Amino acid sequence: MKNYRQLYIGGSWVEPSAGGERVVIDPFTEEAFATISTGGGVEDANRAVAAARGAFASFSRTSVQERIALIDRIIAAYEARQDEIAEIMAQEVGIPISMRAQTVGPVGHMKVARDLLEQYHFETRLADTIVRREPIGVCALISPWNWPVQTPVIKLIYGLAAGCTMVLKPSDASPLSAIVLTEVLDQAGTPPGVFNLVIGRGRVVGEALASHPDVDMVSFTGSTGAGIKVGEAAARTVKRVSLELGGKSANIVLKDADLEKAARWNIQRCFTNAGQSCHAPTRMLIHEGQIEAVVPYLVDEVNKYRLGDPRVAETTMGPLVNAAQFESVQRYIQAGLDEGARLVAGGLGRPAGLNRGYFTQPTVFVDVDPQMTIAREEIFGPVLAVIPYSSEEQALEIANNSVFGLGGYVFSGDRTRGYEFASGLRAGRISFNGANTNSYAPMGGYKQSGIGRSMGVFGLEEYLEIKSVFGFEDEAGLLPELAY
Repeated sequence: MKNYRQLYIGGSWVEPSAGGERVVIDPFTEEAFATISTGGGVEDANRAVAAARGAFASFSRTSVQERIALIDRIIAAYEARQDEIAEIMAQEVGIPISMRAQTVGPVGHMKVARDLLEQYHFETRLADTIVRREPIGVCALISPWNWPVQTPVIKLIYGLAAGCTMVLKPSDASPLSAIVLTEVLDQAGTPPGVFNLVIGRGRVVGEALASHPDVDMVSFTGSTGAGIKVGEAAARTVKRVSLELGGKSANIVLKDADLEKAARWNIQRCFTNAGQSCHAPTRMLIHEGQIEAVVPYLVDEVNKYRLGDPRVAETTMGPLVNAAQFESVQRYIQAGLDEGARLVAGGLGRPAGLNRGYFTQPTVFVDVDPQMTIAREEIFGPVLAVIPYSSEEQALEIANNSVFGLGGYVFSGDRTRGYEFASGLRAGRISFNGANTNSYAPMGGYKQSGIGRSMGVFGLEEYLEIKSVFGFEDEAGLLPELAY
């Protein structure tokens, strides 16, 4: 059994300030395969912040070309270890190695940030005023377990592009992925103190980072409840907060849509990563006259999943991350049954033939009332609630009647009609007819799904402060004019 005890602070692997360790459980075998330190605490968070603060003065003044070169080295170091990273995520979190987006996706985001950095204007002019965009400072990055590499990569790569320094606190459930990612940054020659890793409990390390007076910005991805606590802690020192939180995204299938395409796509997107995705379309709104027509497509698509060892290429759905998540999803399935939803696929317990591992059956309920628990709360597992509607006005009302507003999806045979409906949705990202997302476009949510945006120019600017410098007219005409 491997032991991962050290933290990464100031460019070196160091011992945590306190003792203690815990085991890491493989969600497929339910057996321990590694141990990590539980010693990371407030003192270590303080050490990491001090290292980042010390490195900020020099790194914030590096040239764009120097930062592009660093990102290129990180890309090369990462690509050399992609297969290893896929294996670690499979063993640690249960993500199938067949889910290539988990390993290839981070490279794409790094390349987008690099390309944007080549084109971005950190100085523009407004009459006789120079408007400067400068790195905000030391950033605390708090990332989740469901995308254990891609999410921290999106945070750190835009922070590096901006010229910031940072401290990463990964989820307790995915520390090994963060350790390998840190090794990649070290191998790429990231200057000491620019990137630091502290592993520890969220209520200790996360709280210490969010409330630290020398942290200028907190970027958090996780549950809405945890995000509220991060925001409260950060408010005590009035720092910028970027939050990507929970979701209960609706996929509205209008009457003129391709019903089979919409149904099959909804299952594929909803059950990706065993449904452990905040953007998953876990509510599917179908016209009441089309419910029975859509059920066969949903059931047939569910039956295509192959559950099993996430390290086997043929597996398309792995286990849930841990026992607690398994029990939580089981309670939601029971709630659906108790509240009268009609079960058409899946149900309680493990799938047939799987007697170990935190597997849950891919589950579909139809005839779901919008007030049912499974229609309102984020389940974070492969459970779909199909809700009937009688009119488009009612469909829009149901879709928007949620505390969340992270994503939305619309299927229609008419682009104009689909766009008009999408425009009425109160959510941060809307996909039409199953269109793929764009890594240059901003990602973030409305309402209790978060604050701020990541990815693309909008993501870069989360890590920048704006300064106006008056009395310096651009006589040489070198600076672009500020675009309103």
